[in-house]
Amino acid sequence: MTSHTVLTAQAHADLRISTDRSADLGDAVMCCITVPNEFRRVQNEYPILFRLNVERDAFTALAMFGFETGENLFLENGGWDARYRPLAMDIQPFLIGRAAPDSEERQVHIDMASPRIAADGVRVFDEVGRPTPFLDHITEKLGELDAGYVASPDFFAAIQRYDLLEPLTLEVTLEDGSTNRLVGFHIVDEAKLRDLDAAALADLHAAGHLMPLFMAVASLGNLDALVARKNRRMRHG
Repeated sequence: MTSHTVLTAQAHADLRISTDRSADLGDAVMCCITVPNEFRRVQNEYPILFRLNVERDAFTALAMFGFETGENLFLENGGWDARYRPLAMDIQPFLIGRAAPDSEERQVHIDMASPRIAADGVRVFDEVGRPTPFLDHITEKLGELDAGYVASPDFFAAIQRYDLLEPLTLEVTLEDGSTNRLVGFHIVDEAKLRDLDAAALADLHAAGHLMPLFMAVASLGNLDALVARKNRRMRHG
């Protein structure tokens, strides 16, 4: 259950947020949404895969943390073992809301049901009701994530226009002989990307879509590292 509400200094003067990373705090997830404007940072650590929402006939980009539901192989020793966390994970339990369904005005909301709300966490507002540096940092990330959401439809429209995604079925045999499979995902079709003509490449570049596509391709090199994390987890329990 979630309980979203507008964040205000009056209502949340004493609010504190835990910045620890653990399964108990909601970090035990297989993947999270990522947006093209952060692909360059995401690809340093995580595979970027795509999944089709059949009801909306639209793709979503995902940063992968594991091979099965509830598995985050980056949770180690009471922390998150990576140099970068995707924005969708890093801003929790905050989110962007609107003043009204048809309004363009953005508001910072918070999920008051989140386990991250903790008596010994980082303050959100100081003693006189001003945003703390922690909240300023969160607000900046929320703005970046919102900008990514707004820009994403054009990116995915371009991908579909040039038919640049192909289905992925990945079967991984682990050291103990067990098999993990990733199904229902897509990746960038490198052959089709490589064979685009000059006009198509110019179109993608002018719209700012070419770099995120290259970053998504580069991110697939992290699949082997993810398998290594899985094997290490299996060895050490």
